[in-house]
Amino acid sequence: MPNSGQDRLRRHPILSCPEPDLVPFGFDGRILYGRAGEMVSSALFANGVQVFGHHEKDSSAQGMFCANGQCSQCTLIIDGIPLKSCIVPLREGMDVRSVEGIPRLEDRPGPRVPSPAHRTVDALIIGAGPAGLAAAIELGKAGASVIVADDKDRPGGKLVLQTHKFFGSEEDCYAGTRGIDIAGILATELQAFPSVEVWLETVALAVYSDGRVCLRRPGGLFMIEPRSLLTAAGARERSLVFPGNTLAGVYGAGAFQTLVNRDLVRCAERIFVVGGGNVGLIAAYHAIQAGMTVVGLAEALDCCSGYKVHADKIRRLGVPIYTRHSVVAAHGSERLEAVTIAGVDDSFSPVPGTETTFAVDTLLIAVGLESVREFHEKALAFGMRSYVAGDAEEIAEASAAMFTGRIRGMEMACDLGLCFEQVPPDWGRKAEILKSPGGEVFPYEVPREREGVFPVLHCTQEIPCNPCMTSCPKDLIRSAGDPILGIPVYDGGCIGCERCVAICPGLAVTLVDFRKSSDRPVVTVPYELGTWSLRAPGQEMVVTDWEGEVLGSGLLRDVRQVPGGRRTVLLRIEVDADIAARVAGVRVQDPADLLPEPLPRQVPVSDLSVVCRCERVTAGEIREHLRAGIRDLNQLKALTRAGFGACGGKTCRPLLRRLIREEGIPAEEITDLTERPLFAETRLGMFSGTLEGESEDVRS
Repeated sequence: MPNSGQDRLRRHPILSCPEPDLVPFGFDGRILYGRAGEMVSSALFANGVQVFGHHEKDSSAQGMFCANGQCSQCTLIIDGIPLKSCIVPLREGMDVRSVEGIPRLEDRPGPRVPSPAHRTVDALIIGAGPAGLAAAIELGKAGASVIVADDKDRPGGKLVLQTHKFFGSEEDCYAGTRGIDIAGILATELQAFPSVEVWLETVALAVYSDGRVCLRRPGGLFMIEPRSLLTAAGARERSLVFPGNTLAGVYGAGAFQTLVNRDLVRCAERIFVVGGGNVGLIAAYHAIQAGMTVVGLAEALDCCSGYKVHADKIRRLGVPIYTRHSVVAAHGSERLEAVTIAGVDDSFSPVPGTETTFAVDTLLIAVGLESVREFHEKALAFGMRSYVAGDAEEIAEASAAMFTGRIRGMEMACDLGLCFEQVPPDWGRKAEILKSPGGEVFPYEVPREREGVFPVLHCTQEIPCNPCMTSCPKDLIRSAGDPILGIPVYDGGCIGCERCVAICPGLAVTLVDFRKSSDRPVVTVPYELGTWSLRAPGQEMVVTDWEGEVLGSGLLRDVRQVPGGRRTVLLRIEVDADIAARVAGVRVQDPADLLPEPLPRQVPVSDLSVVCRCERVTAGEIREHLRAGIRDLNQLKALTRAGFGACGGKTCRPLLRRLIREEGIPAEEITDLTERPLFAETRLGMFSGTLEGESEDVRS
């Protein structure tokens, strides 16, 4: 079989890793092999190529950042056309070339496509993620004619990247089920409604003042005239300003999950994560699942802002979490070689003398998300009936996105005069509960029992989650407060079925069994890292408490699964009675592999940090003009080209706002960038139409 490089996953504890069916393609004069249909960028990563070219302004190496079609960092010349390689499927025989400076493109005719076709529908949904699919199902129930448009090659949005089990309510949003499985559930359910069409590989380009929305499909453009519009396009990743922030190997946590969990590419060996929200914590866990080493995670706040069970989960596996720290530099020439972090003060400025450098090949940026709501805002400005749901409305968990999508779908059906039932009155409150971040953390209480069998609930924070309660066949676990939000409490009478251990999304439930021995009980611990890493029964394992502190060691007695465990393996470990109730997990990472370099590396001047990736505009250039009195970002754009690039200012705009805040300039003094008329770059020939007749699938 042709060699596809060494950078593909061959096994995974949750995902199937079939041997890829490879096809040849050209890259800069070499013949490489990739999986037909995977994104070109992923095929290159699988062949060990992470530098996609060099910028014409300063010859800096260009890699990937978002893997979501939002930035332009991964642009390559594909069959003679500059395209974002993260959204272009690989075909056999493709000619792919890196962008070196300003490329000289061939003089070739434009695309031969039909003239833009017109469609009228009850509802157009932009985004086939959790919110969009859930809304489409409700509209489908009402018999509405619906188009769901998504630029990816499969429905599900970020669900297809999530190998972990979801939080929330089991009844309302499939809590306890893995995101990858929920994507399939929703897509299958949607197939029952013939009035709903899902258009994949379809890019929403613009909303026009006449109430039409322009969609670009492989066969041409469509002008959709919806009676109502729902924007469920999710969110784009934010970046940070620090020296080396655009090196190949520095990219968003979502891009990492795309490469690993969707495309099965082993894109890293040693990883550092910046950002302790749920996205960063989950990305760290996914990296360990895929057999990579997570050297550490930095969080600028006093504690991680994500769910405590997520943070505890990676601590137990051996990931150090550096609170009150942030990244100050990424080091390397062509690609990342090391990262330096430092402590931060109350204003989040680095504290001199606290720098520490770690040798890594990948730095994941997980410092928040920016809602993609441009379509909704344009539609409102043009007087259209427009709605928004999911992360496009408010950044929250996918469980909340699904639920708000259901609500919006029912509201849209009612506004169209098609609904069979109104939105239940309590759904608004449920939606707010599902959106809620981690709440109060209660003191941890270690059970004192030394007999029988009982679960230990290592979950002390109020978060929207109830699978441990709904899975118990004896109803022995209840909420101490709200049915979804309250922390779980065990009432006694356990029969040892282990279902609560297997289903807990936070891996925060264990089972202690004293029935065979009062001195050496057996503790059942959830495990999702693959049984191939385990040796025969009798293996000694390092056991930790709920926050990752080492308690000692135990002996592995057996490995098993329970019905309905959803691919979570259960380790039954014999331990001393004194620590049994405190055991919450096992350590897998060796602390010796996570040590920093002996001396921190020199940190370059922060003004050299890149703010606009497309045009390589630095923080120093921006600060100079702000201090000179520039307050109109359009004027700043003309002076520096910040926001002029192919991404349309999507990546640099949040960074510009951050620099403005750092300079102490009131927001009301700033004139924002004018929105571009098109959301994504598109060849002009697509708009004119060069073929006679109508395009395919035209119905009115």
